[in-house]
Amino acid sequence: MKIIGLTGPSGTGKTTVSDIAATLGYAIIDCDRVAREVTDNPELLAALENEFKNVVTDGKLNRKALAEKAFATSEQTEKLNGIMLPVIANAIDEKINNLKSIGAEYLLLDAPTLYESGEDKKCDAVIAVLADEKIRRKRIKARDNLTPAQLESRLKATKPDDFYKNRTKYIICNNGNLAELSSQAIKLLKHFKEM
Repeated sequence: MKIIGLTGPSGTGKTTVSDIAATLGYAIIDCDRVAREVTDNPELLAALENEFKNVVTDGKLNRKALAEKAFATSEQTEKLNGIMLPVIANAIDEKINNLKSIGAEYLLLDAPTLYESGEDKKCDAVIAVLADEKIRRKRIKARDNLTPAQLESRLKATKPDDFYKNRTKYIICNNGNLAELSSQAIKLLKHFKEM
């Protein structure tokens, strides 16, 4: 099975690229969804509560409270990653093995923290989707209904474009419209199928 990683900061259009990949026959693992699934684990919830305080109520994770605390500083974000990423990686491995067992040929691993988690090592190639901060700011604001302070925290917690540019040669720049994004994504995704 050929595994293509998909990464980049929030608000760049990764979900749209993932949707396009699905139409081209790629199996998709959405690591954000996997992260939500693993938060049912009582041990993980205890670790998050222990580190961030008042983020678990009645055995359920308060995602908004966690996001406010975990994205407040890059140090807090690193702590969150240290707790979450190993658990998510195990769940991803299980999903990859299941897809292999049913004969999936192409997989898109949609992972905002692909490099930070080490999941890039499982990939045959990685696509980074980037966009200017001004555009990302507008998209995140429209999508997530954040306060100005929450938006600033989220933007501060993301890696700069050079972080991605120094790690992969496959870059999609999404500063334009949907047609432009689709054209770039389709070209790259078809290229990987032909490699």
